[in-house]
Amino acid sequence: MWNLNSSYTELPSLFFTKQNPVPVREPKQIIFNNSLADCLGIPLDTEVFAGNAIPETSKSFSQAYAGHQFGHFTMLGDGRAVILGEQLTKSGERFDIQLKGAGRTPYSRKGDGRAALAPMLREYIISEAMHALGIPTTRSLSVVTTGEVVAREEVLSGAILTRIASSHIRVGTFEYAKHFGSQDDVQKLADYTIERHFPEIVESENKYMSFLEAVAKRQAKLIAKWQLVGFIHGVMNTDNMAISGETIDYGPCAFMDRYNPATVFSSIDTHGRYSYENQPIIAAWNLSRFAETLLRFLHSDSDEAVKLGNRAIMSFQDLYNDYWLSGMRAKLGLCSNGNVEDDELLINDLLQIMQKEELDYTNTFRSLSLGETLPSNDFHYWNKRWQARLEQKNQSKDEISKIMRANNPAVIPRNHRVEEALTAAENGDLSVMNRLLDVLKNPYGYTAEQKEYSKPPECMSCDYQTFCGT
Repeated sequence: MWNLNSSYTELPSLFFTKQNPVPVREPKQIIFNNSLADCLGIPLDTEVFAGNAIPETSKSFSQAYAGHQFGHFTMLGDGRAVILGEQLTKSGERFDIQLKGAGRTPYSRKGDGRAALAPMLREYIISEAMHALGIPTTRSLSVVTTGEVVAREEVLSGAILTRIASSHIRVGTFEYAKHFGSQDDVQKLADYTIERHFPEIVESENKYMSFLEAVAKRQAKLIAKWQLVGFIHGVMNTDNMAISGETIDYGPCAFMDRYNPATVFSSIDTHGRYSYENQPIIAAWNLSRFAETLLRFLHSDSDEAVKLGNRAIMSFQDLYNDYWLSGMRAKLGLCSNGNVEDDELLINDLLQIMQKEELDYTNTFRSLSLGETLPSNDFHYWNKRWQARLEQKNQSKDEISKIMRANNPAVIPRNHRVEEALTAAENGDLSVMNRLLDVLKNPYGYTAEQKEYSKPPECMSCDYQTFCGT
């Protein structure tokens, strides 16, 4: 049953506008996440997911926020999203219930507030795949078509996605408070966010410094997980960095096929700002913008406050390196007590071979997990070094392979498979998408069914582009 609360609306009115979804003509349920619904205790209710009905306990609203988009500050906000409230589960957890594509809001600027079917299904597929991969993420509960069309470069079927998140508080939310509110507004937002996401630091001696460090730690862990599976977010603007440490907003995202650190998928990222190799750098840049909003609360002396802020940003880089190295060691079945410099050299040499030979990122590690050799002239010499390193670990080959399989997915949402599913869905055939979702539920399964879905596209050299459609 619905058990909605709206603690966010207890913040100053600066942060939100009370807003109901705009009803649609003819809603039709396309997909519903039954397992997630069971966890949340939410019923299948197409009229609610379409915005045509509001649960009795809902106090729906749209959020205001700002952000640096490609390095440039701008005012933003929920231009086509309405939060129905926070569902309280039986276990006491709290999750935002957001309708994406729910119509115009005061933050729509010149947009229509609507969304198209394919981008909503794309977010559903990718976010659920990320969850199965063990990566913190917003999740998708429902997609309904609206019976209406949306006009983009072409006329498309309208749809609404129901997104579930620990919260939708972003770095851009804090930037908005700093630029358009008062210091009191920033402090109230910080206190609220700490209580909601970091209750363990409420009694810290300097809780705002602890807050900054905690956010940096979650982001370091998140970005390392992205890098380890070859995920490229595509648009790491500050409004797309969730304070909770969840992956949010699946617009021009994709997974690498060929390993190339400079890979960019977004059609609008012409200079590679958000390339695969830049993601840790951009995360640190975004955290710097977050730190700027908290400086007055870190220390009464401005110079000391800056030093503390810089210390937290530096800790992010160290934490990220630790998480990445630990993850890479696990992907290669290495123990964690080896020489760090030797292991980093071994890992980076493999990555250089993969780049030089244009090897598939996911399938390279999949093959190593299965004990297969790589089609590379340089691999023979690297393999000798790797095997010598593995001998330092007092475990059998089967035990090492088990560790590697647990850390190397056999299957990811391949870009060509996602596009295939979306094209079929737009033409009324949902079976392709449903089969793909079933395969992605257990990415570390190494099942016979997954073998077909592990194949890269026939044209590995073709440039794949994604667009900001969500």
